[in-house]
Amino acid sequence: MNKYWRSVVSVLTGTAVAQAIPVLGALIITRLFAPAEFGIFSAWLGLVMLLVVFLTFRFEMTLAIEEDGQPRRLAVAATLITTTLVSAIVAASLLIGAILFPNLLTKYPSTLVSTCLPTAFLFAASNLWQAWAAAEGEYRKLSYMRIIQTGLITLFQIGAGVWFSNSAALVISQLLGLFFSLALAIYIIPLSNLPKKSELLAYTINFWKKYRRFPIFSLPASFINTAAIQLPVLIVAGRFGSDIAGLLAMTIKVLGAPIGLLGKSVLDVFVRHAASSYRERGECREEYIKTFYALTLGSLAFCFIMALSGENLFILAFGQEWSHAGKIAVWLLPMFALRFIASPLSYMVYIADKQHLDLIWQIGLLGVTLACLAWISEYKLALQAYSISYAALYLIYLAMSYRFSQGRRG
Repeated sequence: MNKYWRSVVSVLTGTAVAQAIPVLGALIITRLFAPAEFGIFSAWLGLVMLLVVFLTFRFEMTLAIEEDGQPRRLAVAATLITTTLVSAIVAASLLIGAILFPNLLTKYPSTLVSTCLPTAFLFAASNLWQAWAAAEGEYRKLSYMRIIQTGLITLFQIGAGVWFSNSAALVISQLLGLFFSLALAIYIIPLSNLPKKSELLAYTINFWKKYRRFPIFSLPASFINTAAIQLPVLIVAGRFGSDIAGLLAMTIKVLGAPIGLLGKSVLDVFVRHAASSYRERGECREEYIKTFYALTLGSLAFCFIMALSGENLFILAFGQEWSHAGKIAVWLLPMFALRFIASPLSYMVYIADKQHLDLIWQIGLLGVTLACLAWISEYKLALQAYSISYAALYLIYLAMSYRFSQGRRG
């Protein structure tokens, strides 16, 4: 396990820089953009992230399961082909819809509507390249990709905010940052040595057949999960206004940073080691337990700091205008504390091929999210109930993933 944790530290170093960039950038962005504009952008980004899940059919999750080298390279190519085909189908459907129902989207700003699909495609391709780097154990290159992506997006948003302090500026900056960072990611790890087009097409069809459980179970499960994560901002914006939605979005962004920092770093390494052990031994309980203990300690430290000084930290970092986001942060602590632990270990459902159970859990999660945020009339109670219910479901998920780690012994 020494090699395991050295790898985690290697990824953590690069991820720390990648996560620090948008957090530090937020110190400037919150002074350039009003909460309402940030709320509109966050709602748009939520819709984009829902589309990202759909475009890949979740085939990027198969990369760690594939063997190193050419088999995984072919899986990347097949996933990229899938993403391109699905994007083309979505684009054609939207075009037909715009022709048949010309007034359907006129009430939304044209910038937000026209950039959704291109941004989603760039996000999906970027996630694919990062998943490929992680599966290959190319942690240094993975760090470069993440630093470049977050750095460019943040730089473009700050630059745009100086001249245009509206949501459209945030949207265009996101698109440009993703475009240039993806180009550099392809340069860092080029997709080369592929077979002829006919052979690649035949492989792609066989790839779809081999991993058909991913679009059947993992796609709807991931779509529901993304919806459950993104819906709070959308629902709050509709029920309580864009100001509260902007505060909530900033709270989620800040509290999500530690998960992106340590949790994502652990996930990148856990996936490779746990999948390898599962192939060799039929279980990966040792890797699971040690990872669980480390994440739990990190979660407790995070909760202690936020519970004592969450509101003051928000005021110090973002100004008095964002002070209420610190209160929301304390309300959401139970959810984020358990997510911090559960998220990296969630890959067990793919390793153990238990996507159908994951789908059932995700449906329950979506139901809880809608019940708390759409039915409770007072936003404080709604967010508190949402946080506690979410945390309870994460406890169930941890029990499930631990059972999966035991493999055939479980």
